[in-house]
Amino acid sequence: MGPTASGKSALALDLARRYGGEIVSVDSMQLYRGLEIGTAQPTAEERKQIPHHLVGCFDFHTRVDVFTYVKLADQSIAQIRARGRKPILAGGTGLYLRALLYGLDELPADRELRRKLDETYDSDAGAEALKRRMAELDPDGLARWGNCRRRLIRALEVRLLTGKSILELQKNPFDELRYPVRAVRLDPPADELKARIRSRARRMLENGWIEEASAAVKAGLLETPTAHQAIGYRLIADYLAGKFGYEELYERISTVTWQFARRQRTWFRHQHPEAEVYGSDTQIVL
Repeated sequence: MGPTASGKSALALDLARRYGGEIVSVDSMQLYRGLEIGTAQPTAEERKQIPHHLVGCFDFHTRVDVFTYVKLADQSIAQIRARGRKPILAGGTGLYLRALLYGLDELPADRELRRKLDETYDSDAGAEALKRRMAELDPDGLARWGNCRRRLIRALEVRLLTGKSILELQKNPFDELRYPVRAVRLDPPADELKARIRSRARRMLENGWIEEASAAVKAGLLETPTAHQAIGYRLIADYLAGKFGYEELYERISTVTWQFARRQRTWFRHQHPEAEVYGSDTQIVL
């Protein structure tokens, strides 16, 4: 686990080669086809060398939530273990990883209510209204998940169903791991991570990301229920619309990716006490 561009994929490949493993992606955006470059999916050559699971499984018009992800990841892990191989989990979607390792909350849910909340709030246009409503009903939840629209919607759903904040009702998330794991958190120094992010952004833009984004946007990416959250695609759409130039596009993508990486670092630091912490480009001995 760790922030974007910290070296997770390279480490996972190294471990898989050395220990007879197969890789299970823990990345909510790598689940989608058509976003290969922008979500840093493994290359065809890497996938040929080492089996990868939960990469490019869905059309990006499909909504995939954390419950679906955990079900699919559990299936992949069981299949890998049945073959006598080692599951290597690698990715930066903290909510998915925590749910997979510690389990999903058993709080009440209502499918029809959730559908209405999603229709009302799960869009850029509804985000501010969602925050205003959470500020009234669950300010602690807003403070905790203010940058994650999906988590805020879930918190609002629980508040409306129970009359209590989800923070009051959740059990201790660190009670029991669902799997026996060796957990590694990559956390390179900030300056190094910034440089890695900038270098990768430049490389991705030069290697076809703009063309990929153009095709995805034309196919309706920015109107999709979840995949629209993939970093950079909306900025590339604005660049293609002539709102700013190439170098400004590069700078904006680098900046928003760094902001995302900072949130990831905070999440993993507080949500995964089981993890050993290493810098990037490290070699782990199992």
